[in-house]
Amino acid sequence: MLALRLTRTAHLAVHLRRLLVALASAGTGFLLLCALGHALSHPDAPGASALRLAWCAAPLAAAVYLAVAVARTDPGTRPRSGLSAIGLGPGRLMAVSATTTALSAALGSVAALLAFLYLRGSLTGRPPSDRVAADALAVGQSLPAPAVLTLLVLVPALASAAVAHTLRPRDPRPTTATAPRGYGRFGAYGWGKARETFGAYGRFGARVAVTAGSRAAGATGVPPLERSREWGRVGAGGALQTQASDPHSPAPTDGTTQTLDAAPPAPADTPQTPDTAPDTPTEPTPRPHNTTALPWGIAVLTAGLTVETYTGNATGAPTPGTAPSAGVLIGWALTALGLALAGPGLTHLCGRLLQAARPGALRLLAGRVLMEESHRIGRPLGVVAAVAAAAYVTATVYDGDGPAFGPLGTLGAVLVAGCTVATLLTAAVEARHARADTTGALLRLGAPPATLRAAAAVRAAALLALFGPLVLVVAVLAALPLDS
Repeated sequence: MLALRLTRTAHLAVHLRRLLVALASAGTGFLLLCALGHALSHPDAPGASALRLAWCAAPLAAAVYLAVAVARTDPGTRPRSGLSAIGLGPGRLMAVSATTTALSAALGSVAALLAFLYLRGSLTGRPPSDRVAADALAVGQSLPAPAVLTLLVLVPALASAAVAHTLRPRDPRPTTATAPRGYGRFGAYGWGKARETFGAYGRFGARVAVTAGSRAAGATGVPPLERSREWGRVGAGGALQTQASDPHSPAPTDGTTQTLDAAPPAPADTPQTPDTAPDTPTEPTPRPHNTTALPWGIAVLTAGLTVETYTGNATGAPTPGTAPSAGVLIGWALTALGLALAGPGLTHLCGRLLQAARPGALRLLAGRVLMEESHRIGRPLGVVAAVAAAAYVTATVYDGDGPAFGPLGTLGAVLVAGCTVATLLTAAVEARHARADTTGALLRLGAPPATLRAAAAVRAAALLALFGPLVLVVAVLAALPLDS
């Protein structure tokens, strides 16, 4: 019920993104049902039917990827402060998001079933006139209900499982097992060794003076700035307390305050409180770098091109109206995976190149934003690059004769291209929302809006200049064995 309420009260943009998920699920479910229809119409050719079903993996993966991107940008299931008190913690919100995704995908699956039954004549009683469509729709044959149900449940189940895995609550505690765990400032769980910011010593006025009772509990000392403030303070007995005072003088017993310079050393076995723990700044935990997956992406991309070359040389170019072999499918899958893995690293590298050779404010801002957003938009950029390379290969190999499956192949290509582009746009929206505070701060500091728009144009031009030649090179290398 909560998922239905959040779905009903969402904004128009959120409804449009969920509608895209439903359309992607409908198209993918229709292709899966058509693969089942081909298997029922051609029981003597199980290999061709299995190949058709295997080629449905591309739109299936694109639909699930789009569902995950839409769930990440859903404002209704975003964790907020105070929601845990009413039972809406991160785990509950993750379940709500997965349920909402399953509802959208299930709506698309129902639409796919109705369209399939309508085209095969089960609802109207009129069989289709096209023989190819009749073979794919299994006209005149009964549909096995378990197989239909399994294929239609496949998209909602995978989409909701992927959303639940992506939005699962993560343990914020440190995972390093080489150093003991501790408690940070004010009891916060963590190491408590992060660098102090400017003005942290004078915050809350806690380091000016302490009572004798707190000294007995183990107060250990103050920074040099606070010691200089205590240089000429007059003590309770009328004597001037300076650095020349006896550091081991006994503490007063009447409860009056004592200067910090006369503090006795804390015992070795006395536990230090968070306010009085010695400030030993260390290097903060480094953020995982996006360039670490770049070598793996290049390796997987090379393996995919190698598989495509070997398979293409062995089988030759596919004839129009037939699907490429399973080896070509595996090679294209590895190529797309390699580009997706290398996308964040390439985007991070593009941001670094923008800041090279004495950058101005415009290039510096554009480069920093690209480096910060590389983990959000890098992988969708890599997937879009893989789809663009596949489209170039398809247009080169078939020379205008149409894709392999005719109208069904066109539907699959439109689904994959549309889902990947929609995923990239959704990731761009998520990145824009993530840097909204930074953009607002720049505007308050006096940055003109034209500068921010120019920085966005510079980022788009830099990404196009980097990924455009890469797509062309990958497409040419993938099309060479299929042209021979």
